[in-house]
Amino acid sequence: MKIDSGTTAWMLAATALVLLMTPGLAFFYGGMTRAKSVLNMMMMSFVSIITVTIAWVLYGHSLTFTDNGMSWLNNFVGGLDALGLQSLVDTATKDDGTGMPSLVFSAFQLTFAIITVALISGAIADRAKFGAWVLFSFVWASIVYFPIAHWVWGTGWLNTLGIEDFAGGTVVHINAGAAALALALVLGKRQGWRKEPMRPHNLTLVLLGVGLLWFGWFGFNAGSELAVDGTAGLAFMNTQIATAVAAGAWIVVEKLRDGHATSLGVASGAVAGLVAITPACGFIDPWAAMLLGLIAGAVCAYAVGLKYKFNFDDSLDVVGVHLVGGVIGAVSLGFLAVYPFLDQQNKGLFYGGGLTQLGLQVLGPIAVGGYSFVITWVIGKIIDKTMGFRIPVEDEVAGIDVTSHAETGYDLGTVYASGVASPSPNGPAVTPAPKKVEA
Repeated sequence: MKIDSGTTAWMLAATALVLLMTPGLAFFYGGMTRAKSVLNMMMMSFVSIITVTIAWVLYGHSLTFTDNGMSWLNNFVGGLDALGLQSLVDTATKDDGTGMPSLVFSAFQLTFAIITVALISGAIADRAKFGAWVLFSFVWASIVYFPIAHWVWGTGWLNTLGIEDFAGGTVVHINAGAAALALALVLGKRQGWRKEPMRPHNLTLVLLGVGLLWFGWFGFNAGSELAVDGTAGLAFMNTQIATAVAAGAWIVVEKLRDGHATSLGVASGAVAGLVAITPACGFIDPWAAMLLGLIAGAVCAYAVGLKYKFNFDDSLDVVGVHLVGGVIGAVSLGFLAVYPFLDQQNKGLFYGGGLTQLGLQVLGPIAVGGYSFVITWVIGKIIDKTMGFRIPVEDEVAGIDVTSHAETGYDLGTVYASGVASPSPNGPAVTPAPKKVEA
């Protein structure tokens, strides 16, 4: 086995960057919840790392990236040749010596599966049983994510038709956004939704989280080239351009609409740009990345309000950012795609391509979103009818951190140490006068 050391080194780094995105998402989501729910929200992201890793090793890679030998079945799901990843040991991704160890490729793809599952959790903040989420994350990865990844990135039917998705607009964001909508409908609205304030409790955590996401996304997008070349550089630059412009577009919309630009807005706008550029980053010109970021930031700033219009409680705006932003990015390729070395019929309309590619870029979101929504709704309903998916009302009101995890995100009792009195239930804390020291 001969491998390319430069490619391997880059892909190891890219894999670590993408894995960092899930803790980054935990901070981002955690800061957006109320203080009584921050730990549970973060735990939902971290436990996804555990469940999806187990499923991926056992059969996930195999169902996604192998061929089962039956043409009709292979359109929808892969085979069983890589169960337990044993067949990948001491193999390379290419036979010509320009590849990487197969296990490195598998680890990279695993990190995509992990964050896709974690993204869904933002729609059901404050109210989901932790055990039910653990079960859901394992089942959903198995029968939704792995087949859809096979459709688009394996040898499945959308790949065969020629859909373009450089780094996961359909596989990750549309998939997670549609699932988030289904699960929000299954669990219903939070207690007090639209009647009491549910503002983010810690915007510094939100900004920290989006910073980690932005940083890790360079591995997400540029790493998806699976090589060290000009296309990886294009994807890297386009990621920066679209993200910055989308963040700016969002806060301009806020300023014009509400009279002020917010830190939550700049963070949400950046994520909208990251989502939209994901499927397109290696296929479009830098000027087009700027246009895409502008559209995504502005449209998603309005799309997060859809939950109020249609009366569903998507707690942290997964639908408005990831589903809508993912669709914008995927469909944009029907107009803007030009690289790398695409055949004329695969180019976007702005570059002389025909309607065929545009049709595929519309078909992909419809097929992926529809499948994800329906199967997620079924999984959610089964779990809800058997073990229950939602915590009791009194636990939700008291706070899911305490009732589900016996912890709180902020233990302020320690500030009253060293002779400082604890807060009195009848009034403010009193600091004792210092004792007189005898000479």
